[in-house]
Amino acid sequence: MQSNPVSTNLMTGFPDERGHFGPYGGTFVAETLVSALEDLANAWKQVVPTESFQKEFRELLESYAGRPTRITFAKRLTDYANGGRIYLKREDLLHTGAHKINNCIGQALLAKHLGKRRLIAETGAGQHGVATATVAAHFGMPCTVFMGKKDVERQRLNVFRMRLLGAEVRAVDQGTQTLKDALNEALRHWVATVDDTFYVIGSVAGPHPYPAMVRDFQSVIGTEAREQMLTLLGKLPDLLVASVGGGSNAIGLFWPFLNDSDVKMIGVEAAGTGLNTDHHAATLAKGRLGVLHGTMSVVLQDEFGQTLPTHSISAGLDYPGVGPEHAWLREQGRVHYDTITDHEALEAFQLTAQREGILPALESSHAIAFALKAASELPKTATVLVNLSGRGDKDVHTVANALGISID
Repeated sequence: MQSNPVSTNLMTGFPDERGHFGPYGGTFVAETLVSALEDLANAWKQVVPTESFQKEFRELLESYAGRPTRITFAKRLTDYANGGRIYLKREDLLHTGAHKINNCIGQALLAKHLGKRRLIAETGAGQHGVATATVAAHFGMPCTVFMGKKDVERQRLNVFRMRLLGAEVRAVDQGTQTLKDALNEALRHWVATVDDTFYVIGSVAGPHPYPAMVRDFQSVIGTEAREQMLTLLGKLPDLLVASVGGGSNAIGLFWPFLNDSDVKMIGVEAAGTGLNTDHHAATLAKGRLGVLHGTMSVVLQDEFGQTLPTHSISAGLDYPGVGPEHAWLREQGRVHYDTITDHEALEAFQLTAQREGILPALESSHAIAFALKAASELPKTATVLVNLSGRGDKDVHTVANALGISID
């Protein structure tokens, strides 16, 4: 199980030059954005690999974001599962409280290189918005964050954090008023301001080069985890588990392990109130091929190709698409995808809080819920590594409401 780590693009060089992972990916955008995306793709290929860029990126991840993050053995969760040993990759310990800061630092450095003067972003759960506002403040750049009106209400703490950091938060009251609509509005705004604005996309979605570029910035998660598990246990984990909305935290964990054939990987989508209802966000379980937000992937859509509304107790998982690399990895059979309901995620949230003294984000709670099921079916010698992608402070109001408790 100690095969060589990935050193370049995995499994014969995906994506290709046009940003395709097999049939998925590519660029489907307005003509106005083509030149900006070409400039960004060139910078990603030519600037990011340089020693000077990597040195500054690494220094900021360490001195500002707080990397490396730790691996925690979840002893009491392991006892509860009564099977395989459960470990947590603690991205919740990062500055701003989630993995999003990794990608935002990388993209802000690229924005500086390209001479862009302001940053914009979309956000659902608010963590990407907070991380973008944070790096914008650090680099002295104005920042505008687009957020669905529904998410503004259920993530009030993060909205206030963004405003404290100096960002403008624009509530989007169109459509379902969630992440999909925030991304729509951010793309429209970028079309009109592309000359001086850099769009910091928060997931492995969107047009090329974003899916691969965000993956590269987030792969620090898996690179660290791989080395840490080898040091800690003398072997690689048997199973990796991470939640999947757009999919950045999952691909960040999975990618450096993809050539390790003995390591199994599970991405966990939001089943909401159940896959047999219309209230879920299980794209890979229930979606089909389509174009959304500038890329070809699997999309939740009706018979006429219209994007369907989604639901999840987690504001960060209710995206009706998925990153094109995830769609391709599923097709290749390298990564498997499953689902967890709101109820199961809520139980895992409470269990982790009470047994480990950790408040996990509701996104991460989906992964923990699946890991508990998986571990219970594994021998006690097996190891399960869960990406705890963020902390749950932002979700306390949502959890209280779900439990029928008023804390206002």
